[in-house]
Amino acid sequence: MQNLPTFVLVHGSFANSFSFAPLQAELALLGHRSAAVDLPGHGFEATFPAAYQTPQDLDALAAEPGSIKGVTLADNAARVIEVLERAGRNGPTVLVAHSRGGITATAVANARPELIDRIVYVSAWCPVDLDVGGYYAQPEMADVDTSGFAGTLVGNPAELGLLRTNFRTADPLALAAFKEAFAADLTDDEFRTFLNSFQPDENLDAGTSADRAQAATWGRVPRTYVRLAADASVPTAVQDRMIREADALTPGNPFDVRTLQGSHLHWLVHPKPAAELLAALADR
Repeated sequence: MQNLPTFVLVHGSFANSFSFAPLQAELALLGHRSAAVDLPGHGFEATFPAAYQTPQDLDALAAEPGSIKGVTLADNAARVIEVLERAGRNGPTVLVAHSRGGITATAVANARPELIDRIVYVSAWCPVDLDVGGYYAQPEMADVDTSGFAGTLVGNPAELGLLRTNFRTADPLALAAFKEAFAADLTDDEFRTFLNSFQPDENLDAGTSADRAQAATWGRVPRTYVRLAADASVPTAVQDRMIREADALTPGNPFDVRTLQGSHLHWLVHPKPAAELLAALADR
């Protein structure tokens, strides 16, 4: 096992290490070890206010403090760096990031590229020419409509110091919007099961221009981008744009591009193809 890499898995917004359990099971059955990271304020560090339970008290929920307040991108990166340092004692490491986790993975590779033998973005944000917020204003994101679940936001982010979403809403329009954006190809039961694994709070710090991919550090790490072909929240057009920008930044170390079928969350609910893809990267 010494020469086999450890997959270090980094989740996206409002998620946690729990969402990787099916993927980790598949990786284990293929003979590969993995460690799923809970970023600060996630997993068992998350806040689930009593007002979030049923019956919900949305007024109280809008004012309830959350443990993720004040968590920064630097805090996220430090958490992953600690895991990579420990995992590296056992052999190579492959850093796998999903969705917003790509921002953290990029920050980690900017700071400590020597800890990573390969970085894998799975429909993950890889900011190169723009900050993540900047990509949302680009034509590639024009078809992403967030208005359907805007009503699930609770409280004032500036006052709370965090972003809070009511994933336990029963509003059929909001639920339909969530499903369309993240899981259109899952059954209703699969979708609701995943939705109930989300936590209500996310931190506000998505990085600045200083946290974009840096050629001298991040650019040294071999990298793979796994496109999700039916992703409606991070469309393939923006995935491809980030790939192009990264390849232009470090033309001597371009992305190894792969594609999986399915929505933003499908690969986590039905992880066998993803596990086989990652195992093949490890075998290389």
